[in-house]
Amino acid sequence: MKLKQSIAIIAIALLVVACTTNPFTGKSTLALVPNSQILPMAFQQYDQFLTENKVVTGTADARMVTNVGQKISAAAERYLTANGYAGYLKDYAWEYKLVDDPTVNAWCMPGGKIVFYTGIMPIAADEAGVAAIMGHEVAHALANHGQQRMSASQIQQVAAVGVAVGTASSENAAIYNQAFGVGSNVLGMLPFSRSHETEADRIGLTLMAIAGYDPIVGARLWESMSAAGGGAPPEFLSTHPANQTRIDNIKSWAPEARAEAKKFGVTTFKK
Repeated sequence: MKLKQSIAIIAIALLVVACTTNPFTGKSTLALVPNSQILPMAFQQYDQFLTENKVVTGTADARMVTNVGQKISAAAERYLTANGYAGYLKDYAWEYKLVDDPTVNAWCMPGGKIVFYTGIMPIAADEAGVAAIMGHEVAHALANHGQQRMSASQIQQVAAVGVAVGTASSENAAIYNQAFGVGSNVLGMLPFSRSHETEADRIGLTLMAIAGYDPIVGARLWESMSAAGGGAPPEFLSTHPANQTRIDNIKSWAPEARAEAKKFGVTTFKK
């Protein structure tokens, strides 16, 4: 098969890509895999994870994770309803769990399944810090970032097949395939991931502000992350923006998050 034919196949695949709308940005986003398939898989994986790990219950930290999670999810509901997306969360089944693990991490699966590791609690430091993390993680789920990553990965795989088929007869086929693999990651998938992190940072500030927490705490959180140390690759080779980039962004976005919260009658913010 000729290279042009391979490219045509890829083009056709791209033409049939399904899209959905990000309720926070209004932009169309990739949605090759529908939430009707993603959410049941996420719920099953979450339940499996909980059976294989030690869930912390009855402690002050566990209660704080749940209480803050409920405030952030309520803030999301208020924002979405006010902006014409009533019912957007109808298929969500919120859960907030603290897991005994020294890893400095937290995550939210599609459908509102949230885990905080005990290792991140000292970095969070207090309720407002937990809210900054919670807002960011919930934002990933609300913006369907998991769905977009799955869709982008499928497109990358289709394109890789097209390149492999189109260059199969070339003596430089291996070089072309390797170049595509590196290029599609460095120029495609990694910037795509960083854009999701940046978007989640910004959406998360709005959610935590509506929930009554000062969004500037997000900058304090990343200052603590940075102070905790740990090497990181250059930003262009990372799935995440550099800590200083995030700190600078959050400081510049905090006023708009407070202004958005005031539309919902929130005028004082817990730090």
